[in-house]
Amino acid sequence: MYGYNGKILRVNLTEGTLKTENLDMDMARKFLGGRGLGTKLMMNEVDPKVDPFSPENKLFIVSGPMTGNPVATGGRYMVVTKSPLSGTIASSNSGGKWGAEMKFAGWDVIAFEGKSENPVYLSIEDDKAELLPADELWGTTVSYTTKKLEENHAKGAKVLAIGPAGENLSLIAAIINDEDRAAGRSGVGAVMGSKNLKAVVVKGSGAPDVPDQEKIKELNKKQLGIIKENGVTGQGLPTYGTAVLVNILNELGSLPTNNFQKALFEGAEEISGETLAEKYLVKRTACYRCPIGCGRYVKVGDWEGGGPEYETLWAFGASCGISDMESIIKANYWCNEMGLDTISAGATIAAAMELHQKGYIKDEDLDGVSLEFGNITDIAEWTKRMGYGQGLGAKMAMGSYRLAESYGVPELSMSVKKLEMPAYDPRGIMGIGLNYATSNRGGCHVRGYTISPEVLGLPEQIDRFEAKGKPGWVKTFQDLTAAIDSLGVCLFTSFALGADDYAEMCNAICGTDYTGKDILKIGERIYNIERQFNMMAGLTPADDTLPRRLLEDEIPEGPSKGHVNRLAEMLPVYYSERGWGTDGIPTKEKLEELGL
Repeated sequence: MYGYNGKILRVNLTEGTLKTENLDMDMARKFLGGRGLGTKLMMNEVDPKVDPFSPENKLFIVSGPMTGNPVATGGRYMVVTKSPLSGTIASSNSGGKWGAEMKFAGWDVIAFEGKSENPVYLSIEDDKAELLPADELWGTTVSYTTKKLEENHAKGAKVLAIGPAGENLSLIAAIINDEDRAAGRSGVGAVMGSKNLKAVVVKGSGAPDVPDQEKIKELNKKQLGIIKENGVTGQGLPTYGTAVLVNILNELGSLPTNNFQKALFEGAEEISGETLAEKYLVKRTACYRCPIGCGRYVKVGDWEGGGPEYETLWAFGASCGISDMESIIKANYWCNEMGLDTISAGATIAAAMELHQKGYIKDEDLDGVSLEFGNITDIAEWTKRMGYGQGLGAKMAMGSYRLAESYGVPELSMSVKKLEMPAYDPRGIMGIGLNYATSNRGGCHVRGYTISPEVLGLPEQIDRFEAKGKPGWVKTFQDLTAAIDSLGVCLFTSFALGADDYAEMCNAICGTDYTGKDILKIGERIYNIERQFNMMAGLTPADDTLPRRLLEDEIPEGPSKGHVNRLAEMLPVYYSERGWGTDGIPTKEKLEELGL
């Protein structure tokens, strides 16, 4: 089939051996690539009950059929493993240039097995792949590792690496590529660290075969036009980046503040995309073949580099009660250097602030560093301490749930399945709350981004306070997202494109004959196999819930005042929409229908 390379690189870290396998193309057709293919490989090869840090856990880096191909945003890849943070299937998505380079080198999947005795990194240059010592890189920051490996390898080589956080097995550690793009969520960096794998360097000189270059050019021209004409992808994101959402969510009274104690932040304007663009922006940046260019390259004092996303501005900003942009930019920098997920890192600091506010964390535990809502100086210091595992930072590096649990108040962790929720208060936006509760990797917005219809009015405006009808919307968005993550394109294209467009894209590249309904069915298959993995790992439908605060405590002020999330109304309907039993478990009939 076109669009793929048809090859898996199998790396046994225990034995130090590498071998090439053929990709099962029937499996590829059923699961596309990326998230879907990685999950299927996990299900086939790994016991869902495995200890995430055991050598028996595997880590798959998986491209999609669109990755490295001439389509809009065709540069995404997924990291799939078992999450040490949540115990669920982990599949973390990243952009930049690295994923396309992996495809150019001739690989669809890199599968890491076992554990190296000593620190190593993997070097790939087309068909040549080898494990090399990484002792001198162990303990260094992501930027140091990246620059050193770029110097030592072919010009144009791309680097994926972990920082000290991953080495120290922080449960919120990320994998960073191109210095500031992250496969951020679920602790995938810690799994990489547990295998003594520091980095993957890749340089390719080829390209996947496609059936009709002219047809692809015509389709790409049409879809680029749709993307550029869309208000979000053609104007909002290019101009202000993802940070365009700060003021929007605050004006709705749904910007979580002080660890979700409030939902309205007085300092929102100071941490907005508008302020970032006006005072700190040097230039826009874009991932491979991206017409949107939502990335920010910023300057603070003598330093310049990758700037914060919306979620980061929220996590270190409103969630911590902080309105100082420079402090947030510095914290974001240290997340990239340490290899930490910015959402979980900032949200964990916010949880620690509330624990300190309520007297659980004592002043004598802080080693002279402030831990108060609104403090503008010490969030970067706490980020470094989490990365290096120093003092209280070592406990915080395990994520907010385990931190709060250690003081006997796990309910102060604003997480689902132990994964910290992002920057949308589900009390003021019903559908996103249902998505958080049912997401297969925990509190995640990009598993079913109902913010699109509930806030942005795409593809149509729906009432954010209404519970009725939301289960159907959530299921559709979850299924479509699973397919998009598996294709290897950016989720942001879904503001402008629909299932039929993705089918057309896939058909042009792969020579398939998918319809939009086929794409959604593949997404549903992926969502159900993820659910299967999680159930086999020990999770139950009882885990499909939200923190008590969001179900019981009304938003105290602002445009969403008086609301709680009405999950109990939506969850049974959601199970029914999915064709699952009333117990939330996929039925035999549904699994047979999906070929599972």
